[in-house]
Amino acid sequence: MPKTEAELNEFLADLGISVSTVRHPPLFTVADSQSLRGEIPGGHTKNLFLKDKKDNFFLVTVGEEAVVDLKQIHHLIGAASRVSFGKPEMLMELLGVIPGAVTVFGLINDREGRVKVV
Repeated sequence: MPKTEAELNEFLADLGISVSTVRHPPLFTVADSQSLRGEIPGGHTKNLFLKDKKDNFFLVTVGEEAVVDLKQIHHLIGAASRVSFGKPEMLMELLGVIPGAVTVFGLINDREGRVKVV
């Protein structure tokens, strides 16, 4: 069962990190997220949940303007082979989120440390 928002907030508070939450619908593309400019301050990123052929999982966070070449990124992230997007079922199992809601905060649910953050 994925951690709740309250559990995440408590975890961050224990680390001395203050948070504020901005609610929005799932965003599947950068174009979708650009519709929220002006409403959400700060830097804007995209998060990619990837896997290689040996079932190694990666959470890649890049600036929203970055172009990610899935045919080449495996060289940069230490993957065993070319990568593809991880299946929604594995995204839920490992990070407790659905496509369109991929976030580094989901790592609180990766109890076994299977997802490498890049």
